[in-house]
Amino acid sequence: MTTSSPVRINATDGPGQPERTPQLESLYRGFESESLVPLWTEIGELMPAEPASKAVPHLWRWSALLPMAEQAGGLVPVGRGGERRAIALANPGLGGRPFVTPTLWAAIQYLNPCEDAPVHRHTQHAFRFVVEGEGVWTVVNGDPVAMRRGDFLPQAGWHWHGHHNRSDRPMAWIDGLDIPLQYFADATFFEYGPDGTEAVDTPKRSRAERLWGHPGLRPLTHLAPTPATPLLAYRWEYTDRALTEQLALEAEGCPATIEPGHAAVRYTNPTTGQDVLPTIRAEFHRLAQGTVTAARRETGSSVFQVFDGVGEIGVGQHNWKVERGDLFVVPSWVPFTLSSEVGLDLFRFSDAPVVERLGLLRSREEGNNA
Repeated sequence: MTTSSPVRINATDGPGQPERTPQLESLYRGFESESLVPLWTEIGELMPAEPASKAVPHLWRWSALLPMAEQAGGLVPVGRGGERRAIALANPGLGGRPFVTPTLWAAIQYLNPCEDAPVHRHTQHAFRFVVEGEGVWTVVNGDPVAMRRGDFLPQAGWHWHGHHNRSDRPMAWIDGLDIPLQYFADATFFEYGPDGTEAVDTPKRSRAERLWGHPGLRPLTHLAPTPATPLLAYRWEYTDRALTEQLALEAEGCPATIEPGHAAVRYTNPTTGQDVLPTIRAEFHRLAQGTVTAARRETGSSVFQVFDGVGEIGVGQHNWKVERGDLFVVPSWVPFTLSSEVGLDLFRFSDAPVVERLGLLRSREEGNNA
């Protein structure tokens, strides 16, 4: 039984290309029939001089996202089958796929008052970041974790999880996952759990926080390293304090910021000191009033969400004024710069752990060829 080959090879004139002859055309037809592709016809696309991502810089306005999520809340049920009322950000350069970059997935999720999202688990690593609101608990392996403004809530793959809203108000937040990466690696698994949530408790502090949420202190009962963080909530008050102290130390003449007026922290796994998730890096950045960052290029892709303040963002040829809730994407090796006259807080996540472990992480300030 023969199968038609999708391979099509066109002889072209150009540097490094062989002379177009009937014999060459015959050879190319033979390659096609056997599903073979010669490198000399593809090298420019397969091995460009520098990264040329199919993803493009793009901005999503919170003022447009949130009303549509609210509308979906009145039209779309949450339950088994649809699982989540989550609306993915689709990068315009990726052909309509629900991917914000080739390796990352981001979505706004919306839960109505007194509504539950059913329990399931999947191999994709995930997190939730809350730009506004409270009242929802995410329940991870039976541990209810409160979600409040400014909180970062990571969740390793293959953990059972559902959500419940015990308030009288709806709530929206941002989900981030490595769905595209695992999808293209053909490594995804998914499993349904109970239709409801595992627990409907509403504690102020989860069991994970009670065990792991003490800065610099580690329980002697849990000394083995884990690939993902066991701490299920990184609370805003600690993030805010760390950033405030960095800028205060800078003002006192101490080297505490990554560049003048630019404070930043990385969320880390307390068992290793490394990234919170094997495939996702998460950070928080604060620009003081009047700060302009250096323009940088980095391999790998990033997504930013404005937590507070107003700023100006340059990504490639695009320049945007942004405010609370707005999200924008920085594709691989596209230069970007951040600035603010009044101050700007930004949550950031990226695929840097994967790129770094493959030995492919590279960055450069514009004007510096090192």
